[in-house]
Amino acid sequence: MSLTSDQPVALTTKPGPARDSQPPLDPAEARLALRNAEQALLDDRRLLTADELAVLARVPDQSVPSLAALAHEVRLAWCGPEVEVEGILSVKTGGCPEDCHFCSQSSAFDTPVKATPFLDTDEVLAAARETAAVGASEFCIVLAVRGPDERTMQRLLDLVPIVRDETGLNIAVSAGILTDEQARRLAEGGVHRYNHNLETARSFFPQVVTTHTWEERLDTCSLVRHYGMELCCGALLGMGESVDQRIELLTQLQDLDPTEVPVNFLNPRPGTPLGEAQVTGALDAIRWIALFRLALPSVILRYAGGREITLRELQALGMTSGINALIVGNYLTTLGRSPEDDLQMLADLKMPIGALSHVI
Repeated sequence: MSLTSDQPVALTTKPGPARDSQPPLDPAEARLALRNAEQALLDDRRLLTADELAVLARVPDQSVPSLAALAHEVRLAWCGPEVEVEGILSVKTGGCPEDCHFCSQSSAFDTPVKATPFLDTDEVLAAARETAAVGASEFCIVLAVRGPDERTMQRLLDLVPIVRDETGLNIAVSAGILTDEQARRLAEGGVHRYNHNLETARSFFPQVVTTHTWEERLDTCSLVRHYGMELCCGALLGMGESVDQRIELLTQLQDLDPTEVPVNFLNPRPGTPLGEAQVTGALDAIRWIALFRLALPSVILRYAGGREITLRELQALGMTSGINALIVGNYLTTLGRSPEDDLQMLADLKMPIGALSHVI
C-alpha cells in the first residue's frame, strides 16, 4: 500500500536499545552458535540464513568480543586486509521536501539546517582535492533532494567528469530517488557508485518516513545495479526498530547484494522527531557491526555517521569487528573527527589503505 503524508503514523520518539523478543543465549549456546557461523562462513563459504543471524543476535554481552573477532576473521577471508577511505561533500544542503524523521535537512522540521544553493565547481574541487590528499579512492557528491530535476542532472553530469579527471578519484553520487532515464544517464556520465540507503527494514520504514515508500528506495537501488553502477546502500540503526527488524533488514540487503553498506548510528538532531532519542550504546554498536559483517561477508562495510558519539574511544574496536571502509572528515551536517586521527588509527592497527571497488 502506498503511503501518503496525511496517513497516521505511530512515531517512537525516544527509542532505546533494539527490542528483542527472545532471551539471550547461555554461554554454551553462544559458543555453539559462533562455531556454526564460523563453519558456514569460513569453511563452507555460504551466507547465513535469517534464523542463523537471529541466533547470533542473541549472544550475551560477554560474548560480543568473540562475535567481533569472528567478524574480523570473516572480513579478512572474504575481503582482504585493505581499508577503503572516502570523503563526502554536501553540495546542496537543506530544504529537502521529504520527512525522514532522523534528518535535519528536511523542510518539514524546524532545525538549525537551512537550505543552501548548489556549491560552485571550485568549492567541490577543493574538497575533492583534500579528500585525495589523505589517500582516499572515493569521493561522494551528496544532495538533499527527493530526486534530481533536469537542472540538477545537468549540473551533476558536468561536474562528475571534471572532479574525476582533476583528482583521479572515483566519483559517487547521492541524489535521491531516480527514474530509469536518470539512472542510465548518470551511469553513462561516469558515476562510479550511487548511494541510496534503505535505512531500515521494510516493516519499520513507515514509522520514520511517510513522503515516500521503502519500495521506491528499493526500485532506485535496482536501477543503479541494472545500469552497471556500484550500489552503496546503507542502514541507520537506533531509530526504535526491533532486533527482528534489524535481522529483516540484513536479509533484505542480502537479496539486494550491494557493493557497499555504510553502517550509520542515529545521532539525534535537534528539531527532528527523533531529536530526543537515546544514543546507541558502544557494546550494542559493536554487536551490530559484527552482525552486519557476518550477514554480508563480501561487502565494503563502511563506518559512517554516528560512530563518534556511539563508540567514542572504542572506534578502533569497530575496525576489528568487520569494518573495512570509513568516511573521513565531516558528514553532511555533523562534524566527524579529523582525518589525521582516522589515518593514525589505521596505522596503529596496521591496516593498509586501498581501493576495494570491483570495477577499478
